[in-house]
Amino acid sequence: MIAFHLDDRSGLSPYLQLVRQVRQALRVGLLREGDQLPTVKEVVAQLAINPNTVLKAYRELEHAGLVAARPGVGTFVTATLADASLAAHGPLRRDLLAWLGEARRAGLDDESIEALFMTTFRQSSLREAR
Repeated sequence: MIAFHLDDRSGLSPYLQLVRQVRQALRVGLLREGDQLPTVKEVVAQLAINPNTVLKAYRELEHAGLVAARPGVGTFVTATLADASLAAHGPLRRDLLAWLGEARRAGLDDESIEALFMTTFRQSSLREAR
């Protein structure tokens, strides 16, 4: 089951953070068809947020065809975003963990690591688009 978290520094509203986390979990295979999302009550208790925020996120995911609510039972994953590249995730994750370890040993904090990764990612994406 997915464990949600909120980042006040992300610039994204809480409901969009929940949507993004589910989509990412679907993309990397952490959530699969048939898996149940935490109940609204569980998410509210865990994150101390308004139930309407969770409902809005779940409705958006439902509208996208990724989950379905079953009244009285819960919300379940109905589609995945994982593709054939999922098999490559394991080795890439190990390499990324090694890189993160090197970054921490070099003295980078979380914000610095994120900034380095995101700027490099964007530069790489711009180069590929050319």
